[in-house]
Amino acid sequence: RPSPEEVVQWRDSLEKLLQNPYGLASFRSFLRSEFSEENAEFWVACEDYKKIKSPVKMAEKAKKIYEEFIQTEAPKEVNIDHFTKAVTMKNLVEPSPSSFDMAQKRIFSLMEKDSLPRFVRSEHYQELIK
Repeated sequence: RPSPEEVVQWRDSLEKLLQNPYGLASFRSFLRSEFSEENAEFWVACEDYKKIKSPVKMAEKAKKIYEEFIQTEAPKEVNIDHFTKAVTMKNLVEPSPSSFDMAQKRIFSLMEKDSLPRFVRSEHYQELIK
């Protein structure tokens, strides 16, 4: 379990929150209660994707991420604008570690501006800093 000092830092840094396994789990649980867990799941999927070295595995994972989060009517479709979606689709013609960067940044920004402030005000978070 993280220290209260660590938890307090999450208020100002979504990055620190997402890098902490306990913080990520807490945040995902909060997002699940708000029906927006796909944002954190997409962010994690992109982080995992960037670590892939094999072009074949990268292409497989890229297709999976696209079908799960990006394509219209995807089971866990994330909320990105048409331009970002178009750029992402173009990037997937030849998958590279940066194929999802723009979409991932948009979702990170959305979580930072929207979900993080609500998480910090939640009872769940307040319990963690005690």
